[in-house]
Amino acid sequence: MAIRAVFFDLYETLITEFADGKRISKRTYDYRDRLGLSEDKFKQEWSSRFEQRMNGQFPSYQAVIRDILHVRSLPYHEEHVEFLYQARIREKTLPFRAVSQQILMMLDQLRKHGLKLGLISNCSEEEVTAYHQSPLAPYFDDVTFSYEAGVAKPNPEIYRLACEHVSVSPQESLFIGDGGSDELRGAHNAGLTPYQAYWYNTFARSEYEKLLKPTQVLDVVESIEKEAANHESATY
Repeated sequence: MAIRAVFFDLYETLITEFADGKRISKRTYDYRDRLGLSEDKFKQEWSSRFEQRMNGQFPSYQAVIRDILHVRSLPYHEEHVEFLYQARIREKTLPFRAVSQQILMMLDQLRKHGLKLGLISNCSEEEVTAYHQSPLAPYFDDVTFSYEAGVAKPNPEIYRLACEHVSVSPQESLFIGDGGSDELRGAHNAGLTPYQAYWYNTFARSEYEKLLKPTQVLDVVESIEKEAANHESATY
């Protein structure tokens, strides 16, 4: 079957939060001063709410913090929470300001092949505030953010929703991602053909074919197109 669409993960696939093995933001948040929690305790509470943050059960950053403070019997100071919220937005904006030219060239070539492009990202609102003003946005026909969809990878439903949004079937679609959140298996279970983006995150393990650089996405598409053309010629 011919490929009509390519769907991408966002973080560590199209953008990265790391350079030379280090996080590009410094993350110097004083949680003890702002919230009354040590950094370790805050990380524990934040991580334990990952699924609810991704699927939109918590509608905002502020709602997450309010819940953490409630459970810990700590007061909610709006000015401190707003400070942390704005700091997190600034942190998550940085990768959108440094999108690789290789990524943009790859997306441009895929568009020239006449393919629909979609984005499927597990994220909360503050993590993608900068997306719509980024160099990535003009290339995509649709974006499916988990907190808006109410479902997150690897649940097959989020992939099916993304396919419906651009009027393609999963069987006509590729999914490219670094493999976080078991997203490649999820894509496979939904009927898409997954490939592991191995150009930023080289630590994730998966059974799926690795692409070592963005241009290899084009190689995959052209190979599938050629195979489909040969099959059509043979059957004719």
